[in-house]
Amino acid sequence: MKTLSEVKKDLEFARGLTSLIEVLKNIAVSQYRILEQRIKAFEKFMLTIESFFELIDFSQVTHPFLVNQGKPQAVIAITSDSGLLGGLNMQVVTKAVSELEKTPGQLIVIGERGKMYAAESKLPFVAFPGIQDEQRYGQATQLRDYVMTRAIRGDFGNLKVVYPHPVSFTVQRVETISFLPFSPSAVSTGQGQAAGGTKEIILESQLDDIIEYLIYLWIGQKLYDIFGLSRLAEFAARYVHLEESLQKLKEMDSKLRLQYFRIRHELIDRNMRELFSARLLYAG
Repeated sequence: MKTLSEVKKDLEFARGLTSLIEVLKNIAVSQYRILEQRIKAFEKFMLTIESFFELIDFSQVTHPFLVNQGKPQAVIAITSDSGLLGGLNMQVVTKAVSELEKTPGQLIVIGERGKMYAAESKLPFVAFPGIQDEQRYGQATQLRDYVMTRAIRGDFGNLKVVYPHPVSFTVQRVETISFLPFSPSAVSTGQGQAAGGTKEIILESQLDDIIEYLIYLWIGQKLYDIFGLSRLAEFAARYVHLEESLQKLKEMDSKLRLQYFRIRHELIDRNMRELFSARLLYAG
């Protein structure tokens, strides 16, 4: 059995750790709210890109980006380099690997932690650094240029992204989005209508080139948005993990308190008995 001083030290440690977790929880909440506002600030730009798809009659186009030609696929798995997120990272990589088991191809992993899980799958993969808030746009365009170059070269015809999506502040879900072949019906415009209208417009460039450039812009912005959503899911998942740890600490603190008072009462009771026995002995 632990001594009273040992239990007291455990109580002090638990209280200190509880205070630290409370601080980390507040930081996660603050980071989530700040990034959430930044992501909303770019919604108009994406709506502007998507509105151009309304002006194109896709029935007149046979671009490789629009047709599944039976080529291999590329799957991008977006993971986090932060701690306390091992379970979420594993879900992302597992989902990406399952997609490649259906249709073989190339695995692309974002994040150092994801590389460790990907290596266990024994599948060949290409790795990119983890997402950094200050470099998020540059990282998104770098990844966009890499996958678009390979898609144009014909290395793959399908492109999917697997990432953690923040359904709410306390719920994260691993989602899969298909980028290529591009489907106009999957793009919503600012009016909430399906893309691919038949408006008459004057084209100064080849329609194939226009579509390729629009998809190029769309994928770049979409990756940038997904990088932001992945970071939101990361902050939210960290908060949930910290909250669960805090509840366990509170349970442990409650048990330690009971143990502390039990030992203290037993010690007081023993001292009183010894004192009473001594008084009886000397009184005799």
